[in-house]
Amino acid sequence: MEEKRNKKTFTPEQSFVKICRWCAFQERSQQEVRDKLYDYGLHQSDVEQIISRVISDGFLNEERFAIAFAGGKFRQLNWGKEKIKIALKHKRVSDYCIKKALNLISDHDYLNGMRKVLKKREDEEKEKEPFKRKYKLANYLVSRGFESDLVWSALKGDEFQD
Repeated sequence: MEEKRNKKTFTPEQSFVKICRWCAFQERSQQEVRDKLYDYGLHQSDVEQIISRVISDGFLNEERFAIAFAGGKFRQLNWGKEKIKIALKHKRVSDYCIKKALNLISDHDYLNGMRKVLKKREDEEKEKEPFKRKYKLANYLVSRGFESDLVWSALKGDEFQD
């Protein structure tokens, strides 16, 4: 018989204080907070009540989270909008917040970011045959979350040729 790991449970008030501290440290999605509260051993009614208190006290804001998440993933990890959108949906962020966050990434910065990723990958790509090379570069950029139409129009430009 397996021994279960004893998780410490907290009262709703203790949980509220811990969650406020946790949310003050970094932006969180509602689902992350909900999961954490369930880990504390709370029931659904307590969890929802604490979440509404945390929101009303300003520690939790889904829109603020989406904007910070999207901006960070784009600037730090060079993710494309599609990959960011999927990650936010995975965190159960509303479509409204996702759209707002993605719209705050300027088109100019986005295209420059994609070109930077493309240029770096182009320098690393060993394939010499032009069609295979373009296909591999396109696949890489699409896997990074960039839209295929933007990828192919960037690959058609002479600025990326050897």
